[in-house]
Amino acid sequence: MTQDFSGKVAIVSGGASGIGAAIVRDLVARGTKVVVADYNLEGAETLAGETGGGARAFKVDTSVADEVRAMVDFARAEFGRLDLAVNNAGIGGATAPVGETDLDDWHRVIDVNLHGVFYGLRYQIPAMLDAGAGAIVNMASILAAVGWRGSAGYVAAKHAVAGLTKTAALEYAARGIRVNAIGPGFIATPLIENAMDDAAREALVGLHPIGRLGTAEEVAALTCFLLGDEASFMTGGYYPVDGGFLAQ
Repeated sequence: MTQDFSGKVAIVSGGASGIGAAIVRDLVARGTKVVVADYNLEGAETLAGETGGGARAFKVDTSVADEVRAMVDFARAEFGRLDLAVNNAGIGGATAPVGETDLDDWHRVIDVNLHGVFYGLRYQIPAMLDAGAGAIVNMASILAAVGWRGSAGYVAAKHAVAGLTKTAALEYAARGIRVNAIGPGFIATPLIENAMDDAAREALVGLHPIGRLGTAEEVAALTCFLLGDEASFMTGGYYPVDGGFLAQ
């Protein structure tokens, strides 16, 4: 059964494309009012315009605390409350071994992928407490559970997101707010599809026992499940969507 989120208000960061856009579309289809928050304002506005009034665009750099706070304030000003949030914004960073990692790149990856999630929780949770309850999904990665050569900042941030998720879940479970994390494997988004040739893509596919890359819609489906009442006994969890990658 598809859960009905009519009357609910959500924020999706990194919502203009890829996994974030699929989540926005799924939420709007379920009756949710959504803030499409993204550094790419034009993309966010385009997607919001496609929803028939179910979404509003907001430009945000999630590595800046004041902008994240403004994002939450915008949601409440536009729609009157905040019930749901997906902290999805993230970047990959340059590839280099730990001993050769550029410090500016390290800080940028940590600022967006870890601090951005923390800032989201920091301002979303009080807004949800005012609304009486809430649910949050933090977008981690399969690399929240394993290492990956050349991606120290990304792996460190995603491991930290998993731990941050558990801590926030414990702190607010008794107050009606659930917090979970999702670990996508490699997903067939334009970012991946346009960045590699056929041989590289096939090598990536080969890392997944199921024999293909995932889709943004599959990640969105789990996200919406975790946000809804059917997952009311689920908090503090980390749920891979990875085609068997972590089972190896």
